[in-house]
Amino acid sequence: MASFELSAFQPTRDLSIVAAIESPASGIIQLGFWLNDPMQQIIWADKVAGHPRRDFLWEHTCYELFIGIRDQDQYIEVNLSPSGAWQSYHFEEYRYPETMPPPLNSKIELVELKRTGFGLTATIDINLFLHHHKIAMKDLFVGISAVIQTTAKTHYFAMQHSSPEADFHNKRDWLHQF
Repeated sequence: MASFELSAFQPTRDLSIVAAIESPASGIIQLGFWLNDPMQQIIWADKVAGHPRRDFLWEHTCYELFIGIRDQDQYIEVNLSPSGAWQSYHFEEYRYPETMPPPLNSKIELVELKRTGFGLTATIDINLFLHHHKIAMKDLFVGISAVIQTTAKTHYFAMQHSSPEADFHNKRDWLHQF
């Protein structure tokens, strides 16, 4: 298991996030997010049943996973809401196509998503994605990020920030490989 202390785009002492990722079996990704919110400022969406796919989750508190294929421009974005909703998008290259919402990715399956007392855990099956692209887990690199909405402002956390603005789509900031 690899863990990362996510860094805030604009430093804050009020929040911190540690993310962990592992692949216990080929094609399975397990994620955990541990959130420290001592002032209890986070705005949480109401829970929903059945883990529906919903767009625009990034407009509220949301955890995100970006999966890129080595030596290819295309990538996917997975949004995981503490509400229990989720979504996955496909991009051909950096933020393209520019449609809103972006094109859906149907090659990812949500196995489990739980909001916990400390944050969120999720299990994602990417076997269809791997099979479709004829690749293995070793061919992937991932970025982990979070949008945290508080009573004061919205915070952007990622493995690192190398752009002048918070930009989770910047592959330079995707630091994990299996």
